[in-house]
Amino acid sequence: MPPADDTTYEIRTATPEDTALVEALDGSFTTATVFRVEMGENGFTLRETPVDPPLTKVFPEDEEGGDSGTEGDQEPQGDPTFLAVAPDGSLAGFVSVAYARWNRRLTVEDIEVAPGHRGRGVGRALMSRAEEFARERGAGHIWLEVTNINAPAIHAYRRMGFSLCGLDTSLYEFTASAGEYALYLSKPCRGANRA
Repeated sequence: MPPADDTTYEIRTATPEDTALVEALDGSFTTATVFRVEMGENGFTLRETPVDPPLTKVFPEDEEGGDSGTEGDQEPQGDPTFLAVAPDGSLAGFVSVAYARWNRRLTVEDIEVAPGHRGRGVGRALMSRAEEFARERGAGHIWLEVTNINAPAIHAYRRMGFSLCGLDTSLYEFTASAGEYALYLSKPCRGANRA
């Protein structure tokens, strides 16, 4: 992981012209641990377990960011994608969100940080922008899904205040990610405007 530095990233809303940049971002990850799901009679337990050699996950194109929110019909007031742009103009990362008024939930549809920018606060800055959007919409909570093998992301989300709120053992069953489990995490959205 690169050391944190004083690089300043511009956080802005994506436009349709940014679609190719978002789609080209390398969202793969490597981890030396995974969270094993152990099922019991009345629930489940997560147990962080080392893997040797470390596991590298490359998301198939049709699974990653299925609806990144940057299509041509994107409305600035709709469900946006926010970008983190490095000083050299390259894309450091993005977060795509969707707001559901009926239950006041902001869903993080996808968040990715380019490998060369990880460990520099890009993910936290993007999530902060997503939280700001959530407060503007009046969201009561922020929710996301992550695979149990993405231990680096799970640790990052927990540091950002997210807590485990659910499990789906069949979400990935008929995909290239078969054998993995979907973990759901959420956090309250403090200071939301009540729209």
